[in-house]
Amino acid sequence: MAISEKMKDRLEMAAAALLIGAAVAGSSAMAQRDPAYQQARSEGLIGEKTDGYLGFVSAPSPAVRALVEDLNIKRKAKYTEEALANGATVEEMAFRTGCRLIKERTVPGEKYQAPDGSWKTRDASPPLLDVRCP
Repeated sequence: MAISEKMKDRLEMAAAALLIGAAVAGSSAMAQRDPAYQQARSEGLIGEKTDGYLGFVSAPSPAVRALVEDLNIKRKAKYTEEALANGATVEEMAFRTGCRLIKERTVPGEKYQAPDGSWKTRDASPPLLDVRCP
C-alpha cells in the first residue's frame, strides 16, 4: 500500500521533531548545569515564568541574556516536538511545563512568576500556581 504525500510529510516532520527533541533535551540539560545559569537563578536574576519560559527578574547582563534566550529557544523546540506528538498547541505544552517547573523544580530562594505576573521568591510552602495548572 502506497503512503500518501501528506502522510509522508507528517512522518518526516515527526521524525525531525524527535531528532530535534533529543538534541534539545541533552543540550538544555547541559546548559542548565552551567554555573552562570545556576548563579543567575540563585541570585534571583532569572526565574521560571508561567508560560514555560525563563524570564528576567531584573535587567540581565549580556551573557545572562544570551544564555536565557538560548535556553528559551531550546525549550520552544521541545514544546513544539511535544505538541506535535500529543496533538496539542505549543502554548499548551509550554504552559503545562511551566506549571510543572514552578511546582517541582524551583527551590527555596529561587524566583518564579505568580499567576498575576509578579515575581515571587520560593519558600518552603507550595508556590502560587495558575488555577489552570494540572
